[in-house]
Amino acid sequence: MATVTLTVKNFDEVAQAEGIVLVDFWAEWCGPCKRFAPVFERSAGKHDDITFAKVDTDAEPELSERFGIRSIPTLMAIRDGMIVFAEPGALPESVLENVIEQVRGLDMADVRRRAES
Repeated sequence: MATVTLTVKNFDEVAQAEGIVLVDFWAEWCGPCKRFAPVFERSAGKHDDITFAKVDTDAEPELSERFGIRSIPTLMAIRDGMIVFAEPGALPESVLENVIEQVRGLDMADVRRRAES
């Protein structure tokens, strides 16, 4: 599946859909972002049931500010409209795959209960 470009206009629509959305916050000038991009793309090719999306932090500074992005690349995982993971740094492929499996395995009823308390 091709990655989706997220903007202020479409972020909430994509992020609040059911299922998993992985968001890569990046910038063209960022070396670690360029090294992470092929890892992200390969993973997108393996997981048709996940939406892989990218936010260009230079083009979308409002989104960076909204989510407190201070370092790029930052990977954010959203499941069923809830942010369940956010971490800066270019992840190795094995770690990215591990994050995906952990996000898949979450008990979302439990996650919602914990978020409400």
